[in-house]
Amino acid sequence: MTVRKRPSPALVVALLALFVSLSGTAVAAGVVPLAKRALSADKAKVADNAKRLEGQTAAALLQKAGQMPGPASSAAGLVSTKQVTDSLGGKSGRDYVIGCDGGKKVVSGGYSTTGDVLGFDSRPISDTSWSIYLGNGGDAAASVTLYAVCVG
Repeated sequence: MTVRKRPSPALVVALLALFVSLSGTAVAAGVVPLAKRALSADKAKVADNAKRLEGQTAAALLQKAGQMPGPASSAAGLVSTKQVTDSLGGKSGRDYVIGCDGGKKVVSGGYSTTGDVLGFDSRPISDTSWSIYLGNGGDAAASVTLYAVCVG
C-alpha cells in the first residue's frame, strides 16, 4: 500500500499564482471585480463606525475623553513637559542635560532648533534627568530648546 502525501498549502498557492500569470489578462480581469467587492465591504464597515461616532471630529472625541473620569484623564494629569532654551555655537557640539522638577521621573527627552543642529545621542542619565548631545554643523550659533517629558 502506497501512502500519498498531500501538497503543502505553499505549493498550492504557488501553482495557482503560476496558472493565473500564465493565463494572461483574461483571468486577471475576472479577479479584479472580486477585489472591488472586498473593498466595498471594507467601506461599509468604515461607514458603520462613523455612524457610531455621530459625526464627531477627532479633536471633539479627545476633548470628551479628557473630561471623563477614569484612568486616562487621571494619567494625563501626571504627565508634564519641562523645557529649557539655550544656544549652541557654530561648528561645535555639546552635551545638554535637562531634569524634571519635584521628584518627577523622566520618561523621554528631545529638542527643537532654528539652525543646522543634529542630535547624536539622547538618553536618560538618571531617574530624573535626560541627556542630549547636539552638534551644530553651521557657521552661525543656533538656538536650541530642550524638552523633558516627566511623570509623577
